[in-house]
Order: sequence, then structure tokens, then C-alpha cells
Amino acid sequence: MSKTYRPYEPDQMFLLPPSLTEWLPSDHLVYFVREILDTIDLTPITSVYEEEERGYPPYHPKVMTGVLLYGYCSGIFSSRKLEKHCQEDVAFRVLAANNLPDHRTISDFRKRHLPSLQHLFVEILRLCQKAGLVIFAHVALDGTKIKANASKHKAMSYGRMKQDIKRLQQEISHLLAMAEETDDREDHLYGKDARGDELPAELARRETRLARIKEAKRALEQEAKDQESSTPPPPSPTSELPKATVKTEPHPISGKPQIIEKAQRNFTDEDSRILPYQRTFIQGYNAQLAVDSAHQIIVATDVSNTATDDPLLPAMISRLPRKPKVLTMDAGYTTSENICYLKRKRYDAYMATRREKHNLSPTSSPQGRIPRGLSLKERMERKLRTKKGRRLYARRKCIVEPPVGHIKHVLGFRQFSLRGQSKVRAEWFLVTAVHNLKKLFKAQSNELPMLLTT
Repeated sequence: MSKTYRPYEPDQMFLLPPSLTEWLPSDHLVYFVREILDTIDLTPITSVYEEEERGYPPYHPKVMTGVLLYGYCSGIFSSRKLEKHCQEDVAFRVLAANNLPDHRTISDFRKRHLPSLQHLFVEILRLCQKAGLVIFAHVALDGTKIKANASKHKAMSYGRMKQDIKRLQQEISHLLAMAEETDDREDHLYGKDARGDELPAELARRETRLARIKEAKRALEQEAKDQESSTPPPPSPTSELPKATVKTEPHPISGKPQIIEKAQRNFTDEDSRILPYQRTFIQGYNAQLAVDSAHQIIVATDVSNTATDDPLLPAMISRLPRKPKVLTMDAGYTTSENICYLKRKRYDAYMATRREKHNLSPTSSPQGRIPRGLSLKERMERKLRTKKGRRLYARRKCIVEPPVGHIKHVLGFRQFSLRGQSKVRAEWFLVTAVHNLKKLFKAQSNELPMLLTT
């Protein structure tokens, strides 16, 4: 007797159209994303379409926003892959209500509404606060390097630019002389009416490269000039983080600032920089995170292209929705100016003053009154060596580093898809909003659906 199997008839048609929602479990993330879309304020996105009365009706903003949110939750960042999943993935079909936007539509929507992605981060953070996942008892601040959508081999130093400009000008002059000589020879052979004046392909490539190098050199010089004549504005909760400054040094004779030879610029993404990362170098950006200790919710974030973290501290502090009871950060933020800033703002901050090796035996706790004459760094070091200081600072890693690991290794976000600091910044807000969204989904309880609808 043959084995009996469950029915398998792939060509049989459904007698009635099925509901796609029956193909997913009731506790699927898709349904939670749909609740979020019904709860948060999408006015910054919908208002753009309210003003347009011409053209074919667009996809509903909830469809496109949901596809982006769920795609980033699933580690799918490419617009072409999102299009494919909208066609083949049941979860995407349920979320998009069986709409099938193509990759160009998804890409254009993401580019068009980049400023609104910061608003999504704020809205989801508000829901996390409403659900009791953020208490601001202990906030840890840290930065992580993420690759740009550019290769470090497409970067060139200012000194190399000057050398290549001279070399290419000589090569172009040589090729032009050869072309003129060829023209004279072909005029003699074929007559002056025959064509022989086409630009050689090799000459065209060199002229294009020379123009790009000259433009990059001019941009570096203009940036250094603007840097010399302007003063940095005070940190604003909405403005971008400070950008990396062009490195200059005084001229040996005039004493005026001049660009050092090692100052670099990338031809693919001009805002990205070569940054140190895990004993090597990457072409990328410096992403900043402030994480709450209760449920590892990211409460403030932004992106810069500076190689170090210390210039970014005041701006990141200004982005915190509330003043935490305790603030911890590593030695990358340590400067006398930052310690003075935190003291002036009356933050109970614990900041490492130097990098220490792992598994070192703890030193004895300081006793008695604080000695007179200690510098700001020495006072911070003494504060960190107290029992309370060691206990609080020991928690820093387990607060701020897991979200970085979740973003890079669970979501798989290790490289930006967009170029330019403004676009990269918007994409990072979307990534961190998705991290908070998944934390909110994981922590949901029986009361949470009520919180989302009230």
C-alpha cells in the first residue's frame, strides 16, 4: 500500500478568493507595523501630495512608508530587492495591501521624503516613551563607523592632486601635439576636407580626470577658506552635526593657513572621509547613538564625518529629549572643554579619561575630600575610580554597544545606500527608528495595543 500524503495540487484554483492575512500568524511583525502606521503622524509625508492635483494618483503614503519600515526591519535596503519582495513575499503583500510598487517608485519615495525620516524616528521614540520603555535613568553615548557608498580607493590627497594635475597637463599637451601631428599627416594623405580631427579616447579620459581633480582641489581650497573666515554656530537640536574640517597648517613664510598635503577628498561621495575602524581604515561616516538603559532604546542619534567623537558631544547632548540622571561615555569624548561643558550643564557624567586594557584589576577607591589643584580631567578620573563610578561606567558597554551590534549584525546594515551627509543622515534616522520599532514590538504586552490606539 502506497504512503498517504497531505493534498498537493498546485494547479487547483481557489473556489473563493482567500484573505492574505490568513497566511500569516496573528502575532506577525507586519500587523504591528500596520498599527504603527495608523498611530503615528504622517502629515509631513501626506502634505506633499495634498498640494498636488495633477498626474496619476500615487500610492498611499502608508503603503510606501510601510514597505520601507518593514524592509529595513528585515534587512532589505535595496529598492530593487524591495520590489521583488513586494511581488513574492506574503508579508510584504499583506503590508502593501497587494499593491506592487516598482523599484523606481520606492527609490523616488525614499529620496523625496528624506527630511521626514527624522520625523519617523521621533514618532516611534514617542511611542516607546508612552509604552514605558524609556526612563532616562542612565543614558550611554557612543559612536560607530559605518561604510559610505564609496570606495576609499576613489579618494585622493591634496598633495597627490597637485602632482596629478601637473602630470595630466603634461600628458594632455603631449597627446594634443601628437593629435596635431596626426592631423597634418592625414591632411597630406587624405586632403583637408576628410575628417581627422576626432578627439582620441585616451585624451578624452585624461581631460575628464583632470577636470574632476581640479574641481576637487578647488573644493578643498574653498572649504579651507570658508573655515578660516567663519565661526561655528552653536549646536541646534535639528541642525546637522559638525562636519570634518579641512586640515591646515601655517605657511612657513606668510604664516597664513594652508591645506596640508594629506587632506583628502573622495570623488564618489565628497562628504565621506577615511576613518580608522578596527585596526584598519574605511571610507565612511561616524554614526552617533545615545541609548537608554531600560530597554536599549536609542533616544538621540545623528551622523557626522569627523574621525573622532569629541567635537560631537555638545550637539548630541542638545538632542536628548530629557536630561538623564546619569550619562556615561568612553574616552573618545574626553577633552577638558567637554568636561567643562557637562559640568556647566549640570550632568552627572562619567567619562573615561584614557583607554585602558581589558581584565585589569580595579584600583583602590579614592578616600576623603577631593584634593585641591586637580585639573578637570583628574577630577573626572577620580570620580570614575569611586565605587559608584566603577559600577555605573561598567554598565556603559552593555547599554550602548548591543544596539550597534543589532543594527550591523542582525539587521545587516553595514553600509549606507545613499551618498552625501544629508542623505546619509536621513537614512541613519530610518535605521535607528527601525531598531526602536523592533524593540517596541518585542516588548509589547497585552496592554500595548491599547497604548497605541489611545
